[in-house]
Amino acid sequence: MSIDELTQDQRVTERIARPSKRGWLGWVGVIAGWTGMVAAGAGVGLHYSTTAWEPAVLAASFASYLMVFAIPALLLFAITRRWVSTALAVVVTTAALWSQAPMLWPDGSAPPGTDVVVMQSNLMLGHGSPEAVVTAARDNSAEVLTIEELTPDLLIRLDAAGLADLFPHRFTAPSGGGQGTGIFSRYPLRDGVKFDGFWLNNLRATMIHPDRGPVTVFALHPIPPLSNADVWHRELTRIAEILEAQSGPVLVGGDFNATWDHAPYRSLLTGRYADAAELLGVAALPTWPTDRPFGPFIGIDRVLIAGGHALEINSHTIPGTDHRAVVARLRLAES
Repeated sequence: MSIDELTQDQRVTERIARPSKRGWLGWVGVIAGWTGMVAAGAGVGLHYSTTAWEPAVLAASFASYLMVFAIPALLLFAITRRWVSTALAVVVTTAALWSQAPMLWPDGSAPPGTDVVVMQSNLMLGHGSPEAVVTAARDNSAEVLTIEELTPDLLIRLDAAGLADLFPHRFTAPSGGGQGTGIFSRYPLRDGVKFDGFWLNNLRATMIHPDRGPVTVFALHPIPPLSNADVWHRELTRIAEILEAQSGPVLVGGDFNATWDHAPYRSLLTGRYADAAELLGVAALPTWPTDRPFGPFIGIDRVLIAGGHALEINSHTIPGTDHRAVVARLRLAES
């Protein structure tokens, strides 16, 4: 046997012994890639879905996590040289990035105006630590505080911890069963309204800011979608109508029981309202749940602004509740 024939036999043997990219390893990659692409595609679909079907609404809370699988799917298809599948993965990856882009890219710088610090906190049926709330508000120089799940007993304990000294003005509707809500301010409040037709208490008041004048403040808490997805959808739709009808500068704090990936929540932001986290490009800013080892993983506590911009946002652990508090430094544009 010649040297050339021996070399050719060795090459054939090596090709047989070494699985090709289209061999069984390739098929494992293809199956894994399609699994990831289907998951990512489902995430994109959930992001844009307007359905009130409860399983879809709950799944949409994790849509952004599903979209992450688009990237490994794209890499697997490219490695295994499945070019048609690679092209499809590029489309899905682009759609996923497009859906999340507003939360990942800062929306410019804030124009001149009046700064105000807003704090938002859900205190889980009144179990949140009053001392921690007051400390966080004081340390962050909060001027407005919105609270959900405010009970009468918790209100007493908050005042005992120093809340009344920090925020001498308030408009509250405390109650049990998670219904209670409150607006607290360093500056005078007037024209308080508790909106009818909601399962939980949703409030509005006008704050008289010493440098900016009247500023509308909302404390919002639509019902969770658990077993009530259709009601949840209707309440978010009504909240959008209420916000749209409000003129002038507006500050909104709330537990929206919805994430950026829920279309009814994003409908609140189609007009002149903006999410502070969106303006700053800090992504989801997860706030719930904090009472489990693997949380928080979704952001449902939000601060919105109309007629201004955001300068800074962060979250704080409040013992006793399953929500992180959110503190946003906002700037109200000059009138």
